[in-house]
Amino acid sequence: MQIGTRWAVGGEPPQSVPIAMRAAIDDEERALAELGADTAAWRWTLTWLEGLPVVELDDGTTIRLDGDDVLVTRED
Repeated sequence: MQIGTRWAVGGEPPQSVPIAMRAAIDDEERALAELGADTAAWRWTLTWLEGLPVVELDDGTTIRLDGDDVLVTRED
């Protein structure tokens, strides 16, 4: 695993985050805003696992690629 970077919810993801993953990040942030979640202190973390990007939010939401698909998983 290779460590990437962190950025704030609502901030601009690093350029290395694929466009499809950026769309999923936007969707998650929009859903959190609609729920009224206080994400002021939350951050996304980008890491690389076996050469593929993995993005995780402080609440445990994880976004990763599976071929051409984007998978979003949430902790219960």
